[in-house]
Amino acid sequence: MNQVRYFVALCEEKHFTRAAARCGVAQPSLTTAIKKLERELGGSLFDRKRSEPTELGLMVEPFFRKIAWNAETVTARALGLANGAPAAADHAPGHERNGVHAESAAAALAIQEQRGITPLVELR
Repeated sequence: MNQVRYFVALCEEKHFTRAAARCGVAQPSLTTAIKKLERELGGSLFDRKRSEPTELGLMVEPFFRKIAWNAETVTARALGLANGAPAAADHAPGHERNGVHAESAAAALAIQEQRGITPLVELR
C-alpha cells in the first residue's frame, strides 16, 4: 500500500522531497518505492526532471487513487470497529447507504468526471 500512497502523493506534490515529507518518509525511501513500482509495471511513472507523471503514470493514476481511497476507508472502518463502533450489517459488503442532496451528488460526480475518475458511487 505504501507504494500506492507514495505514488498519489508524488502526483499531487509534483516534488519528490515534498511528497516524501507528506508521507512521513525520507526522500530516498520514496524514490526506491517508486522505482520498485516502475519495475513491476514495466515503465517509468514520472519524468524525473519535472516530477510529473509520464503517459504510463497518467494511465495508472486513477486506479491508484481508487486503491488509496479504498485502503484509507478500510483502515478507518477497521479502527472504528476496534474502538467499539458497530459494524454496518444492513447492506452487502462494499456498499454504503448514504443520503445526500441531488445537487451535491451531481456536483461530486461532475468533478470526478472532469478529473477522469470513475465514480465510486452508484446513484439510485
